[in-house]
Amino acid sequence: MADAKTKKGLISHGVAAQNRKARFNYAIKDTVEAGLVLKGPEVKSLRNGRATLSEAWAGERDGEMWLFNAYIPEYQGGVLSRFEPRAPRKLLLSRKQIRTLAGAVSREGITLVPLQIHFNERGRAKVLLGLGEGRKKQDKRAAIAERDWQRDKARLMRARG
Repeated sequence: MADAKTKKGLISHGVAAQNRKARFNYAIKDTVEAGLVLKGPEVKSLRNGRATLSEAWAGERDGEMWLFNAYIPEYQGGVLSRFEPRAPRKLLLSRKQIRTLAGAVSREGITLVPLQIHFNERGRAKVLLGLGEGRKKQDKRAAIAERDWQRDKARLMRARG
């Protein structure tokens, strides 16, 4: 989003990090938006837009949902408080949502995949979690073939006028 950037290049609202491979590797059945517990320097680093979700996953620990292995680099703005870039971060969900997601993951073999971290209109950091079922190799090939066909079809239609 071009309008989400301020003049300093910081993200005030909009997408801070995105997991582009998630929709290719998983068939996303449903999405859930969750709040994210962060420290001040972590928020500043996210606003710089340098976070990575490619290896991240969400899961339950002690009755709470956590985001594991999400990489948020240390903020280089002279802040004294340091943090671990790949530390587990607590997700803010209602108890009913936690029970529903934990039940789906344990019963049906579904994975909770973080799709993106974004800032809402109020400036709060949110995580979009997808309930995904892993795709097999032939499903990925079919997705690639469909995407290529759609691209070729669009080129043909543009060429015709």
